[in-house]
Amino acid sequence: MNIREEFKNKYQIEPITVNTRLEDESYLTVKHEDFIPACLALHKLCHSPVMMMFAEDKRKTRSCYRLNTAFYAANTQHWYYICLDFPGADQEFPSVAKEIYSATLFEREIWEMFGIRPEGSPDLRRLRLHEEVWPEGYFPLRKDFTPPPATGRTGQEYNFIKGEGEGLFEVPVGPVHAGIIGPGHFHFTAAGEPIINLELRLGFTHRGVEKLMEGKTLTEALKLCECVSGDAAFAHSLACCSAAEKIFDLTVPARAKLIRAICLELERMYNHINDIGGIALDVGFSFASSFASVMKETILQLNDSISGNRYLKGVNVIGGVTKDINERSAAGLIGKLKTLNTDLKGLEEILFSSASFMDRVDSTGILRQKTAEDIGIIGLAGRASGLTLDLRTNTEPYRLAGFKPIVLGTGDALARLKIRLLEFKQSVQLINSFAGQLASGALASIPAGIKEDFALGAVEGWRGPVLYWLKLDSNQKIERCKITDPSFHNWEGLSYAVQGEIIPDFPLCNKSFDLSYSGNDL
Repeated sequence: MNIREEFKNKYQIEPITVNTRLEDESYLTVKHEDFIPACLALHKLCHSPVMMMFAEDKRKTRSCYRLNTAFYAANTQHWYYICLDFPGADQEFPSVAKEIYSATLFEREIWEMFGIRPEGSPDLRRLRLHEEVWPEGYFPLRKDFTPPPATGRTGQEYNFIKGEGEGLFEVPVGPVHAGIIGPGHFHFTAAGEPIINLELRLGFTHRGVEKLMEGKTLTEALKLCECVSGDAAFAHSLACCSAAEKIFDLTVPARAKLIRAICLELERMYNHINDIGGIALDVGFSFASSFASVMKETILQLNDSISGNRYLKGVNVIGGVTKDINERSAAGLIGKLKTLNTDLKGLEEILFSSASFMDRVDSTGILRQKTAEDIGIIGLAGRASGLTLDLRTNTEPYRLAGFKPIVLGTGDALARLKIRLLEFKQSVQLINSFAGQLASGALASIPAGIKEDFALGAVEGWRGPVLYWLKLDSNQKIERCKITDPSFHNWEGLSYAVQGEIIPDFPLCNKSFDLSYSGNDL
């Protein structure tokens, strides 16, 4: 049974059109009254949160806006989109956020960036265009957008949820912090010591990345996407390349796929060891933190030796890679990884033999599986809470290396620490396997012809899925680029994980998630 027949027979919804031109993407355009039922059907059918939700301004060519809502069926590795077209003059669409929580932030984003109101939404507060300085009526992702005049403060204020009741007090933290972390406002409500609510306000590093992508060539876009979230530069560039390669129907050479996988795992390793050290530092365990810092520096130097860049920038290109790993480099890589694996065992013994360290991380910051599933947590944080999604599963070259996602179930800071330790070891095994498969061959395929088309690039970065939806115009320039970093999904998880904890444990909980401010804020 195809997707059209399944929707018609099982859900009594008949899509207006079904576009299955891509092997792993299906676009189902539905009527206005079928939008919410269709989203609920796919949410149930795929066992998926809303992975992406974004609008397109098509008023110039078709006098309408288009809304795209994406779900991922992990068992078939297929992406499904519910699409809704509505006239450009009709600036409302039915909100699905009351039924599917993971749509909430996407709807707020669409409202502030396009001025299209999600009718019935439980929350319409701004995410990035802060009302204190951004006047009403200016919507950056409309094609006819003109910037507002420099007006200074608008006199408006953000409406935080207020805690009311005897014995409650509020503690505002940030957005400027003591240290080098990014800016974010954390608004705590506490009853004595325990936290009963944490409200996050981000957007302070919003740079308008999706607007900046408009009109860029793919070469220009690649340089920009490496700066979206610096500690995941390789994953972001790979997701962008993957989308373009699907548009051009390019077959990436086997050698290039292996080099990409090696670099992706190296990026995972240096970030995981950095976070392990950060967790140790946040509980005052400076020796373990210093040990981890030395290991991170070793990996960064290793990155530089094989790619010419400590953060693996400039490696990806549409169709493959620009850097090769020869036999000598591969041997050196394997030797370094053996040493790092030994060092990790030593670090693990140091951490787990410390009663005071274990007391701080064990059972702290619990995010239960049902909560994680309901609010749409993905990636590392999701797997620590018992969710299994990992985009590497059954994809090349991971399938041939016998890859299986590492999943735990306790959902506390210790589980998120253990996931990092286990994935670090797994990455060493994977890189050894990939390096052993490197055979002679081309490094890239060259795009040919003109393609006015669209596609999704999806990569399992170290935090979780990094998604790039690209649409190219007839001049091979980007008409629309939608970017979703896993942090956009997962910041809400931190709000739930700290409930019942004390405020001094917040830095530990925060670091155990280690989410990106810039990746979230775009």
